[in-house]
Amino acid sequence: MTPFRDDPGAEMRELFFETSQELLQSLNDDALKLERSPQDGEVVRSIRRTMHTLKGDAAACGFKELSELAHKLEDALAEGSAADAGALVQLSLSAADIFSAMLVAYRKRTTLPDTTAIKQMVSKLASGPRATRSKRKATTSKNSGVMWTEGERKSAGAAKADGKSIFHVVAYLDQLCAMPIAARQMVASQLASIAQVIAARPDEQSATHAKKFDFLIATSAAESTVNSNCVIPTVISHAECFPHGVEAAASADIARGGAKFPVPTEKSGVAPETAGPTSVAENILRVGTERIDNVLNLVGELIIAKSMMQQSMQEFTRRYPKDPLRARFSDAMAFQSRVLNDLQRSVMKIRMVPVEQLFRRFPRIVHDTAKSCAKQVKIIIRGQDTDVDKSLLDAIAEPLTHIVRNAISHGIENPRERELAGKDPTGTVQLDAYHQANQLIVEIKDDGKGIDPVKLKAKAVKENVISAADAERMSTEEAFDLIYRPGFSTAEQITEISGRGVGLDVVRNVLMRMKGTIEIDTTPGQGTTFRLKLPLTLAIIQALMFRIEHRLYAIPLNAVAEIARAQESDLHRVDTTEVLQLRNRVLPLVRVGQRRNSELEPRRDKIFILVLNLGERKLGLVVDALEGEEELVIKALDDHTVSTDLVSSASILGDGRVVLIMNLAAVIERFTRSGTDVSNSGSLPRATDGAAPEVRQ
Repeated sequence: MTPFRDDPGAEMRELFFETSQELLQSLNDDALKLERSPQDGEVVRSIRRTMHTLKGDAAACGFKELSELAHKLEDALAEGSAADAGALVQLSLSAADIFSAMLVAYRKRTTLPDTTAIKQMVSKLASGPRATRSKRKATTSKNSGVMWTEGERKSAGAAKADGKSIFHVVAYLDQLCAMPIAARQMVASQLASIAQVIAARPDEQSATHAKKFDFLIATSAAESTVNSNCVIPTVISHAECFPHGVEAAASADIARGGAKFPVPTEKSGVAPETAGPTSVAENILRVGTERIDNVLNLVGELIIAKSMMQQSMQEFTRRYPKDPLRARFSDAMAFQSRVLNDLQRSVMKIRMVPVEQLFRRFPRIVHDTAKSCAKQVKIIIRGQDTDVDKSLLDAIAEPLTHIVRNAISHGIENPRERELAGKDPTGTVQLDAYHQANQLIVEIKDDGKGIDPVKLKAKAVKENVISAADAERMSTEEAFDLIYRPGFSTAEQITEISGRGVGLDVVRNVLMRMKGTIEIDTTPGQGTTFRLKLPLTLAIIQALMFRIEHRLYAIPLNAVAEIARAQESDLHRVDTTEVLQLRNRVLPLVRVGQRRNSELEPRRDKIFILVLNLGERKLGLVVDALEGEEELVIKALDDHTVSTDLVSSASILGDGRVVLIMNLAAVIERFTRSGTDVSNSGSLPRATDGAAPEVRQ
């Protein structure tokens, strides 16, 4: 939904809401960098530039409160020093939180949050000894005026009459610069590119021992633009710009703390800013996801139409094999197919984003959670370049946050406990993402104390979640399932982070809605890995179609390692698992559908085994017949349409038939959990040959 629909500034506001999220993320990142490297002045300057951009963009959108607060923070950061690094870190993190809350309030048109606390932090920082020195220095520089000649003042007056602004610019020489004369020429050249330089002090002959340069200029540019043109790394440390004749205050758009890099130019638009003359953002077009989805749906309809055309072409070829038009039709169809494939890939790439967009928020989450739990934790991120559908990325944000917080509050020990166990006092949480077959795998691994199934069952019995008899019969896997029970928690004390029994049950519910699964791999004393497996929500897939009990199904083609042909007599049973001897390897098999009664039904002459990859393992899916490969357009199904989780979605073929797309993750999970057929653990939708499947109303 787009607010302010009748407001001409609505588009600017919407763009600001989007770009501000990136700015706040940068603010979080820089604050954590400053905490690790308190002496890094460039990080402080980066934080100031972020504040400066937020200030200008918020003002352009009419968000006065946010703009004024960012202005105060920018000034406070300019007056801070390396010795104030701890205060700057806390101020920056608090600013990111309050800005985020203000943006939500602006977007929903609700009451703005209270900013009293952060304003007090600003006042405390501004009243420090460094701030006093900065104010004294600024006052001294303002009072040490420069006398301009009568001719120079007349030239300034004439330029002002032409509508130009007159500024007195003071550029301070960097301590590292050993060539004042060359520095003066460089600044004069920079100013000349945007202004008329009316006068300069001192002259070239007297500039040998100068520490600063004064310029009188006439320009149409803004003060911030003038300042950013004066700042030259290792040459000019910082600059001050005063409107000529009104030298009572310095420009608030420049940071006086000795910035050695250009300050971003404040613009009337809302776009990422750079110090250079050309912005990379000019090549970026922001488009709403709903528009991309509409295009993707249209591409899907075109693919269905292509399938219909191909079937019609096959029928035409059978009826008129020697017709000369047949070759021309085939060429046209081949050309259309190539163009459509290119169009499909292009649209699909638009929706794909790197998982880094989600992962980069977790350093702040780990920092805050560890601080609340009085623990030392570092985070390692891998696989951040893995491309994921944007909708999938948004959906797993909440589950990942729950698991990471649980890993710190439940898994990672406090520093003393880790030292006694021979571990590094600082614990580790690792995030990793990668593709496996047709799934996205996200792993959250910690090196904490792990999960002890015995203690888990004891706690469940104590809280009356299960009985003592149930605990005795429980397997290790069933014990791990206890942590997903609503209201059950292993925490000894209730805190803001844990102990309320809300968290992992939410995680599994979200994953079930997404047709995904979650696995736990844990070793007591060494750590725990949560492994999330989610189907890649691509709208169009290359699929292998097959039949089971006269029903038409499909699975992604890239999930199939090979296809084996066998007879029922080739199959054997080991304990409760059906297996096939395949090239000197034992392949476990899984069946779906109704379980066969081997005593009453005759064995079939032949069956097909679809060999599926499960990491380093393989699993065989028994099917009755193969229907061939097809490009399918995925149509999502809700829980009220199909009565089983063994089917994730559906598609329509060119001849109108419905094909159900099997949820391999659910099939594999059930097989892994039970080690038996999954046929009776969830009935598949029934369908007659060539007809649509039976669905719930």
